[in-house]
Amino acid sequence: MDDDKEDRRARQRALNDDPELDPYEIEFLPEFREGRGERAPFVNEHGVIIGDHDYESSNSPLTQWSVETDPAIMAGEQWVHPFKDVGFLTAENRDYFEQRIAPQAGIFMHLDKNAAYGAGEPDKSADKAKIKQPE
Repeated sequence: MDDDKEDRRARQRALNDDPELDPYEIEFLPEFREGRGERAPFVNEHGVIIGDHDYESSNSPLTQWSVETDPAIMAGEQWVHPFKDVGFLTAENRDYFEQRIAPQAGIFMHLDKNAAYGAGEPDKSADKAKIKQPE
């Protein structure tokens, strides 16, 4: 992306930044504000307050993590605040939710690599070292 375009985006974001907003909250377009849920912090099913920016919680799996902890426990909507999430601050999310600019397709793709090579094949651990991805 050229510098002029990035400068314009930065100036536009600065104009949209409302000092009344929470630090992780962005200026959602009206169609993205409707039906999102409550703006206030909430307590999820694990007893962790979501949306208060205090990421140290005695009930959080993050503070009780061990080799037995299934990472899937941290997946799902119960861990994301509908308005106050650090992920909203990325350039792509701000462009989309504040200006309706769709993300550029393919920016995370490795067109010369097949990331699914070998997926779904039986695990042959002894033979795995011999398998090479085609060039």
